[in-house]
Amino acid sequence: MSIYNKALLTLLTFSLMACARYTSPARSTWGAYLHGASYNDMNENEKIAKRPVYLGSGGHLVTNEKIPVKLNYGDKNQNDNTLSVIYMAALEDELYNSLLKPGMSVQRAGTDVTVVLVRDAIMDISAPEISVSGDNALKRIAKILTKYDATFIEISGYTDAMTNKNAANALSTDMAQRVAVHLSQHKINPFRMFIIGRGAARPIAGQDDIGRRMNRRVEIKITPAR
Repeated sequence: MSIYNKALLTLLTFSLMACARYTSPARSTWGAYLHGASYNDMNENEKIAKRPVYLGSGGHLVTNEKIPVKLNYGDKNQNDNTLSVIYMAALEDELYNSLLKPGMSVQRAGTDVTVVLVRDAIMDISAPEISVSGDNALKRIAKILTKYDATFIEISGYTDAMTNKNAANALSTDMAQRVAVHLSQHKINPFRMFIIGRGAARPIAGQDDIGRRMNRRVEIKITPAR
């Protein structure tokens, strides 16, 4: 085969790879992808309980990160908070600059950073599957979470107001797990994860057409591991 033909074949291969769209793996395999994840709220008690298995899986703490900052000798709590604020502020900045798309936002409160992903911005309109734009966004998120890996992650799904609460809980859980599986496939340690479907709880908008679309969402809450 000539050098020209080899180059043409290589270019064609890369083009086909770029065009191939993401498809979630079979649901029967999700348990393997999410082995080590917790299926409850990410509160302080749960993080404390999870910390030993998280560290045993190769996780580490934000207090062990090499962050260039002057600390107060002997004041551990204040130093830990200072390190966490600086670390999470840098994480927020990278996420914000990577997700400048409609239906995606990044918020920080103290040392917690939350990525809000409206369902229609990351999933197909007519099917419960990650869309092309959602795949690209989640890949960017995974890349940043790999860099800032001294963190726990809560992935929570939400629906709009639905008459059938069981259906709402199932739908919201499916969205959260689908995103979690995608992150796991892109090298995010599931021992960092808390996964939960909250149904129609905690609406962020009204119940008109636009509001309902905004309420159908996945939130990725990131907090320092310490």
